[in-house]
Amino acid sequence: MGDNWDDGLIEEPFEADEEASDEASHRRAFGEFGGESRGLIDRAFRERIVLAGVALGRDDQEEVDASMDELARLVDTAGADPVARVLQRRDAPDIATYVGSGKAAEIRDVSEHHDADTVVFDNELTPAQQGNLETILKRSALDRTAVILDIFAQNASSLAGRTQVELAQLRYRLPRLRRSGRTFSQQAGGIGTRGPGETQLEVDRRRLMRRIRRLEQDLVRIRQNRATQSKRRRHTSNRSVAIVGYTNAGKSTLLNRVTDAGVLVEDRLFATLDATTRRLQLPGGEAIFLSDTVGFVRKLPHQLVEAFRSTLDVVVDADLLVHVVDSSAPDPHGDIDAVRAVLREIGADAVPEIYAFNKADSDPMAAARLAAREEGAVAVSAVTGEGIEDLLATIGRHLRASTRVVSLVVPFDRGDSLAMAHREGEVLDESSDEAGWHLRVRLDEGSLGRLAEFASGDDGEPGQ
Repeated sequence: MGDNWDDGLIEEPFEADEEASDEASHRRAFGEFGGESRGLIDRAFRERIVLAGVALGRDDQEEVDASMDELARLVDTAGADPVARVLQRRDAPDIATYVGSGKAAEIRDVSEHHDADTVVFDNELTPAQQGNLETILKRSALDRTAVILDIFAQNASSLAGRTQVELAQLRYRLPRLRRSGRTFSQQAGGIGTRGPGETQLEVDRRRLMRRIRRLEQDLVRIRQNRATQSKRRRHTSNRSVAIVGYTNAGKSTLLNRVTDAGVLVEDRLFATLDATTRRLQLPGGEAIFLSDTVGFVRKLPHQLVEAFRSTLDVVVDADLLVHVVDSSAPDPHGDIDAVRAVLREIGADAVPEIYAFNKADSDPMAAARLAAREEGAVAVSAVTGEGIEDLLATIGRHLRASTRVVSLVVPFDRGDSLAMAHREGEVLDESSDEAGWHLRVRLDEGSLGRLAEFASGDDGEPGQ
């Protein structure tokens, strides 16, 4: 195989249930990206999947293995069974098939040996590569993006979540439409309408484009509604804190622990997709809005990041991020890097951030070691409550660091400004005399600027 520069194929069979090999139990369910209307996978049965990955150039082998392990978890979460794993190392992707025609033929042999329904590639495939691979493999070929989209389709429950997932799926499907090329005669007669008519492919493409435009309009309205809600929150004294992290790191468990939010918690990837916001009072007395967000993974599909921007706005607009990390994960630093990459993509990388190294009950030493490496980090267990008080105190300190305690004298005829001080700040003391209302209030820079004309003195350094 001239397209490889080392031995190439490494097959690692998975333990498979004997009953799953029954001929009646699998068929080409992925087909032409059909399946259920909300997903890319037909879950009427558990498909048998061969996993394929390519390490390019100087890709680190440990990172490649970690990515393949995660792909196996994704496939299992989607409702299928990985039965074999194929790894290859190349200098660069093959334009036509990503892996090269010779290697594709070897993957086909592995698939036939394990009686697999589908091959899932860890690498992102172009529509042309996907089509060429399906021709060679004689079965469906999907990439990581398709599997993640399918999982999101299974878990989306709210109107916003379903809309966002469907839009991402249609954007993925549009360039991958393939038909037999049959043509259908047009119904209307007359000059200029005769001939073979338009192909079904063109009809399908037009239908998809209309649906995509409709979903985009729906998301604009959803985003406007969320912007209005966010504006209302900013007009209160409550600061905004968003919980971010790798999928299954324990974000929803943490939100439930500190707010009794009742968010669904399951030990699987992407159990929660919709942002959930709850009001929380910190030990110092400050009230905040705490939001749980969708989890991230390595190679998170761009279509999902784009579609979920309305949900992720809660991260961009936050005053502070609590980055939850699974301290017992095989590669916590890789998880952190994956989350930081998505934060950069959505423009939230400049938001202040603190780390909460979760699952200290599983591996206390690992959690303590990781927390010691990051300034201000806390080792916690969202399940047992260990370290939660320290985390809440740390959140309070970070939020107070961006505020200032000032004295205000507000005339009696400026009740609107008094209301603003109560609404946008934390009033520590209030009295009155003939000059008006005297307040000691903690304000952020924006609110301080709006009330600057009433300032009579600075009572302390920032954060005090």
